[in-house]
Amino acid sequence: MIFLTVLLLLLAGCMLINSQVSLSYANLGLELWFQKMIPALGPFMILSGIMVRLNLTEKAALAACPVVKPLYRVRENVVYAMVCGFLCGFPMGAKVVEDLYTRQRITRREAEYLLAFCNNIGPIYFVSFVLPLLGRKLVAPYLLGMYGIPLLYGLLLRWTVYRDLNAPRHSGESSSRRKKSAELVCCETLPARRAPSLGEKLLEETDSAIHASVQSLLSLGGYMILFNLLNLLPHMALGRPLTVLAPVLEITGGLKLLGDALPLYSFLALSFGGFCCLAQTYSCIRNTDLSIRSYLFHKVVLTLLTGIYYLGWALLLPSSFLL
Repeated sequence: MIFLTVLLLLLAGCMLINSQVSLSYANLGLELWFQKMIPALGPFMILSGIMVRLNLTEKAALAACPVVKPLYRVRENVVYAMVCGFLCGFPMGAKVVEDLYTRQRITRREAEYLLAFCNNIGPIYFVSFVLPLLGRKLVAPYLLGMYGIPLLYGLLLRWTVYRDLNAPRHSGESSSRRKKSAELVCCETLPARRAPSLGEKLLEETDSAIHASVQSLLSLGGYMILFNLLNLLPHMALGRPLTVLAPVLEITGGLKLLGDALPLYSFLALSFGGFCCLAQTYSCIRNTDLSIRSYLFHKVVLTLLTGIYYLGWALLLPSSFLL
């Protein structure tokens, strides 16, 4: 706590001493949040929230089940979380897991398993922003490194550490029965309440999903501003930005500051996600009993595996390495 107090006091002092630089870092985080995160994540968060609340996730996962289920042997709701985690972009993986878990659509064990490998940088962001920024011409090898390794890691975990995921078909069956029993008791003591129509139910759940998504987005934006501001400390100490540290603090702003100077380092930082991503994941799961330490452990392992992948690429195909 003493270290944290000193760090925050130093940051506040640096902001007062050099307000122009602090404003530029804060503006970087705010701009990235407003221009990148809200348009990319907002619609997905709202739509996914509605689907979870209306219990439509199992049906939505049916298209991916013929490919995913034979390999991973998981239930439809787990497949849905996997697809969202890989396609919608960080931190949708953690948000969807939290939504499904708190509504008892998946078990705690399934939630831990999903967090181990399904909370990644989105492929649209990766292909449209990262690869052009780093000046890379190839696409497939980087996609394999970014997404193939987590998929293989998830497969390995499923048949080793998490081979016990043979849960009942509907994880919420017992809770549903308890809820129905409670409703029967209430019906005996309280006046009958008119059941909402389909339209009313849709509007109610849409409103709930929007409120939850906006709250999550505001929290994520605050973290982006804070972790970009932390770049102010080495900047004030050295008289210039410490660009090599920036992606570890906040990945998007850090990549913009670093540019294409250290592409291999940037790809490893993308695999880890940065401390801002870690804080955002904690923000998504903090009201549950899921472990952020376990999530951090798996992120470190995935980063090491990514480093091994790039080392193998450099040794086997040196002529095309990092093209």
